[in-house]
Amino acid sequence: MNTKGTIYGVGLGPGATDLLSMRAYKLVCEARHIAFFKKAGRVGHAWQIASPLLSKNVTEFPMEYPITTEISVSDPRYNKILSDFYKECCEHILSLSHSGKDVVILCEGDPFFYGSFMHIYSRVKDKCPVEIVPAITGMSAAWAATKVPISWGDDILTILMGTLDAAILENQLRDTDAAVIMKIGRYLPKIKQALKKTRRFDDAFIVEYAAMAKQRALPLSDYGAEHAPYFSIIILHGKGRRP
Repeated sequence: MNTKGTIYGVGLGPGATDLLSMRAYKLVCEARHIAFFKKAGRVGHAWQIASPLLSKNVTEFPMEYPITTEISVSDPRYNKILSDFYKECCEHILSLSHSGKDVVILCEGDPFFYGSFMHIYSRVKDKCPVEIVPAITGMSAAWAATKVPISWGDDILTILMGTLDAAILENQLRDTDAAVIMKIGRYLPKIKQALKKTRRFDDAFIVEYAAMAKQRALPLSDYGAEHAPYFSIIILHGKGRRP
C-alpha cells in the first residue's frame, strides 16, 4: 500500500526571493513536483518568485485560471467555471499524492490570506496530508515600504477590499484606526471618494509592487493614475497610544 505524498501550501511572501522563510526556501529548492496559479499568457507571479531556486528536474503543473475579470463575480457562471477549474486541479494534485509524490504548491504571499490555494486546501485536506508554510503578506511589505508603523498601542486595524460597496467602505473607514485596502485596480476612484468622504484621504498612502523591483510608495494625494496596478495596496496608518 503506497504512502500518500504530502501537499505543501508554501507561502512565498510578497515578491522578493530573499524574503522566503527558511522552511519555504528548503521546500522549494528540494521540490520535485510543483503547482502554481497563473493567468493566461503569463508565467505566474509565484513561479517568478520561486524560479531561481527550482531544480532543473522539477515537474511543473501550471494552473491557468479560465477567467479572471472577464465576467462579474455576481454572474452565476462565475462560481461554476471556477469550481470546475479547482476540481480539475485537485484531481491532478491528488493523483500525485496518491502515487506517493509530494507536491509543493507555490503561493503568493501567505497561503491562508486571500489566496487561491485555499480553494485547493478545502478540497484536498481530508484526502491526503497537507502542510501549510506561512509567509510575509503583501500588506506587511506595503506598510514597511511607507516607513511608517501601521499600528500603535490599542489601534484597531481593518483589512478592506476595494471591491466592497462604497457605503460599506465608508462605514468601515469611519470605525477603524488603521486600514489596509486591497484589490484596488479599477476601483481606485471609488476608494478615493470613500476616503475623502471620511476625511481620511490626506493620510492615505499607496504602494505599488511592494518588495518587488518596481516598488513605489507615495501619498495617495500625489498619485495621478486613474487606475492602480494589480499589485497595489492603500495604507492608512494608526496614530494610537504610545509611551
